[in-house]
Parts: sequence; C-alpha cells; structure tokens
Amino acid sequence: MPESPRRPLDRLPRRELLAGAAALAGLTTVGLLPGTASAAGRQRPGAARGPAPTPGDTAVTTRVSARRALRHLRVLSDDIGWRVTGTRRERRAAHYIAGTLRDLGYTVELQPFSVPDKKLAELRAGGEHWQSAAATLGAAGRAKGRVTDLGEATEVTADLTGRIALFTRVPGKEQAQAQAAAAKGARAVLLVNVRSTTYPERKAATFFPALEAPVQVPVLGLAEHHGELIREGVRALSLEVTAHTGLTSHNVIAERRATRPNPGGRAVIVGAHYDSVPGSPGGNDDGSGTALCLELARATRRLPTNQDLRFCLWGAEELGLVGARHYVKGLDDAAAARITGCFQNDMVATSHPAADTYWLLSVDGKPNTTTTAIAGAAERLGYTGRTKGPAARGSSDHEAFHERGIAAGNFSWRGEAPSQLEPVYHTPEDTVEGNISLERLQVSLELIGCAAYDVALNG
Repeated sequence: MPESPRRPLDRLPRRELLAGAAALAGLTTVGLLPGTASAAGRQRPGAARGPAPTPGDTAVTTRVSARRALRHLRVLSDDIGWRVTGTRRERRAAHYIAGTLRDLGYTVELQPFSVPDKKLAELRAGGEHWQSAAATLGAAGRAKGRVTDLGEATEVTADLTGRIALFTRVPGKEQAQAQAAAAKGARAVLLVNVRSTTYPERKAATFFPALEAPVQVPVLGLAEHHGELIREGVRALSLEVTAHTGLTSHNVIAERRATRPNPGGRAVIVGAHYDSVPGSPGGNDDGSGTALCLELARATRRLPTNQDLRFCLWGAEELGLVGARHYVKGLDDAAAARITGCFQNDMVATSHPAADTYWLLSVDGKPNTTTTAIAGAAERLGYTGRTKGPAARGSSDHEAFHERGIAAGNFSWRGEAPSQLEPVYHTPEDTVEGNISLERLQVSLELIGCAAYDVALNG
C-alpha cells in the first residue's frame, strides 16, 4: 500500500477548484463549467431514468467519486485490517481518519471513552495471518504445534500432548470440548463456529467462547472461513492470545462551519462507524461508510451552506452503539436541538447480488428529515427504482440519535427484506476485493451527498 492517500486528495484538479469558486458565488454557474453540464445530465449508474438535478445536486455529483473513496477503504480494510474496539488497529484507523479530515480543513476532535476488556488471538500458518476472538476464561500467551482435527467430539481419548486441538463447535458444549482437549495435553483449543439456524445463509463469524470455568490453555472461537482454510491443508500453526485491558475507543468528530449566517447554530451530521468485529477487515461493515464520509467531506468542504457540516466517525458500534451513545449523552438539550438530521451510513457498498435495494431505515419506520431528503434526492437523480422505505430498523448508530429525539436514518444496501444481509457479514471474507461494489458505493455517495447538502443548504 502507498503510505497514505491523504496528500493526493488535497491536490484538487483545477476544474474542481473552479467549481468550488462558482459554488461559493451562489451555485448559479456550476452547470456552465467545462464538462459538468454533461455529467450532471447523464443518467446515473443503475438509475431507471435520467436526472433532473438541482444546482446543489450538480455541485455534489460532479465532485464525488467512488474510486477516490476506495483509496481510503483500502487503507482501512487492506492495510489496517481488523479494527476491533479499543485495540491498536482501531487507534490507527481513528488517527488516519482524523488526519485526513484535518488535512481537508476541518476542525477535528478525538472524543475518548472507555470500553470493556477482551481477549483476542492472532494466528499464523505459513504466510497467512488471521485474527479471532478468545475465551475470557481461557489462558493468554503463545502456543505452537501440529493440528489434530477432532470434528464435533465432546470427549477425547487420544493423547494430544504438544498438539493444537481443532473442533467443530457444538453450541452449549464448548466447555466440555475445551476441557477434554486440555486434559489430554493440548496446547490450545480452536472451536470452529457453525452457522445459526436463524440465518443459515450467512457464514459463521469468530466468537468469544462462553466457558463456565477456567481452562488452562488458550481457547479460541474461529470463524467458519478460518476453519475451512485450516482443514484444507494447514498441518501446523502458531498463535498468541493477548488480554487487552484498560481500553479506550474514540469518536472522530469533524466540523466545518456554515459559510452563511447560521444564528441558530444548526448542524447536519453525516456519520459511519469505523470499528469492525474480531477477525473481519470490515470492508463493507463499515469501512465503506467511513470511506463515504471521507470522500463527502472532501467534496463538500468548499460548498456554501446555511448549516454547519459535521462528519462523525463512531468507535465501538459493534459493541452496541457505544460511541454514538457516548456522543449523544454528552449533548445538552440545546445542542441536541440544533442537529437537524443525522445521516448514518452502514454497509453502503456490498457486491452481494441479492442486496440490490438501497433502504431508507428509521427506528420507528416513519419519515423524518433524513429519509425524506434521501427520497427527494433519489427522485431528482432518477434512483427511485433502487430505493425503498422508510422501513423500521434500529441496530446502527442512528438509534442513539432517535432515542434523543433527533431526526436520524440509517442508509444501507440490503436484500428485499431489510434483515437480509450479505452471506459474509461480520466474517473474514468482508474484504474490498470480495465484497465491495464501486457502482453501489457511487450511488450511496450521490444520494447521501445530495440529500445532506440539500438539508445543509435549504433545510
């Protein structure tokens, strides 16, 4: 990977600089800039019909680029990789995001908050390097050895001295499997997760084995994918379990003040979470939403607004919306009332074929400022055939804002039912190469960008 794409992103083409100057003059001449008239009038990717954009829409759509956003996504997912809450890699991601936004001219705050301790493991086999969750009541430390595959056994008769025991997880029997292997001399226990009966189409992610009593060797909860790779021919591996304690995560809060009088101090929030679950590089969940925010921050930084623009990247979403709830809890009533809408972007670029609908999701299923703005942008850009909602769904950071009475929506590519996600959700296979559609990322950029900018300019 290159060191960082931040500097090249700052060197805007001369046409973009001219467009920014025209926008600051009132958006009246954007359509006259070289090349922008044809770009604005061209049918959007996957749209059912041609667009009828406002000048504000044109100012956004002629600037945003999924390929530019992809540079950020590759840093987050390919370079940094798994960004588990409170760990060194999550901190690297927070500082990368903060540095990018500072370079773009935003005022940036890193907002710290405490998160729970955890045990995580890293495994190496040949040239492969994986991560998984580990049992709290299992041991920390290193282990190395040849692998013995015991399948779904819960009892062990063979001598496992110096070996690493590999099991297929038997839900509810993890303690028996781990104790049986440890009693026979195993140096570590690997429990390969199995698919849930609720969502059998989804591959099984890593998990924290819930032991009832301490086991004196490391006990890991492996993702299905890693179990498959080991069983395809890994004969020996090494691992290290680390106890992560006294952990801190961060929200990254970036703001650009309104360019026009804003006596009420109103603000529009565009947000995403940048953490990922153990074992997953978080390409779509939610590296895609984070990259979208960084690209929109670049595209809108010189556009005129009547409200402040705030880009918020949340930590610890995967622990239960911890970062967003921390932020909202810190707002007094006046500050909360000044937020006119929160556009939350979670999983905005999956390439899963069935996830062909862009959903407008509010906690109560009712329209609000954000869902209405997205629906309006979809109509103007010709995307109405690709969007549905509002539909009722929480389970992302918009829920924290809804609980405080702030208009908020979550925007995401999903299957026909909002509960349908891609098969590699929360797994090691949520990668840039395996699970990112540039076309869908471009649609997401245009819809969120045009909607949020419309609210900031006219709301």
